[in-house]
Amino acid sequence: MNIDVDVQRMVNAGPSDVDFQQWVEAVLKHEQHDNVEVTIRIVDDAEITQLNNDYRDKQGPTNVLSFPFECPAEVELNLLGDLVICASVVAHEAIEQNKPERAHWAHMVVHGILHLLGYDHIDDTEAEQMEQREIAILGLLGYPSPYE
Repeated sequence: MNIDVDVQRMVNAGPSDVDFQQWVEAVLKHEQHDNVEVTIRIVDDAEITQLNNDYRDKQGPTNVLSFPFECPAEVELNLLGDLVICASVVAHEAIEQNKPERAHWAHMVVHGILHLLGYDHIDDTEAEQMEQREIAILGLLGYPSPYE
C-alpha cells in the first residue's frame, strides 16, 4: 500500500503528520484503495470561510471541505484530492460536542476522505451508509462512534 499524505499547515495546530497518515490509510484500506496521494491543508477561519463561500455558496466557517481531483483520462496521476480542515472549528466543535479533540480530528479526516471517494450524505440513505462506514473505520482506529 503506497499512500502519500501531504500535510500543509497554514496554522500551527492539529495532530501530527503521523496521525493524519494513519487515519487516511485506515480509510483507504477499509475501502480497498491504495497508491494514492492526498493533501490535507490545516487552515484558519478566514481561509475556510472564503472557500466555503466560493465553492459551496455557504456563509461562515465549516469544519472540513473535500476537493476530489478529477484527472483527465490521458494523464496518469494518483491524486485522490485535497482536504481543507479548519483547526479552530474542529477545536470548538470538540468542546461543544464533549468529545476528545483528537477523536474529532480523526472523524473529520475519515469523513473527508470518504467524500473524496464519492460518498455523500445528501439524502437519508446515503447519510446512513456514510455514517456506518465512518463508525466502522473509527472503531478500527479505537475511537467511539461520533454520532452517539
